[in-house]
Amino acid sequence: GDCFPCPLEGCPMMGHYADRFPDKLKRVNQKYFLNTAADPPFATWRQKVFIKLSGVKKMRGDINLVFHDTEGNTKEYEIASGVLSQDQVYTKYLDVEINPKNTKKIEFLWNKTIFTLLWARLGAEAVNIIHGEDGHR
Repeated sequence: GDCFPCPLEGCPMMGHYADRFPDKLKRVNQKYFLNTAADPPFATWRQKVFIKLSGVKKMRGDINLVFHDTEGNTKEYEIASGVLSQDQVYTKYLDVEINPKNTKKIEFLWNKTIFTLLWARLGAEAVNIIHGEDGHR
């Protein structure tokens, strides 16, 4: 998170994408980044997520985002867990295995951890995502 957001030309990548940063290849002690996923093709995209909740004041549970791509692949990521509050903005860095250019939709999930008979509801007032490579939302 200390190097976020990346410069306009993007974070210097090592390996396959290193040739996109020819000026940085000439530097001594240049820092390079390599984010990997658990599954082939092992690529990830750094994203910064902001979620503002709405609904009940406080509720114990967790909030997740599910990324869907155009080919039907999905990946789920936990954003926050514990006591959730509607007056707080939850921020998290994710290394997402779904390419932002192929993202079809992002699904918001909320699960309460304590069973109650109350019809307490919690939702997302706003979900903003900044892609680390190019700064687009």
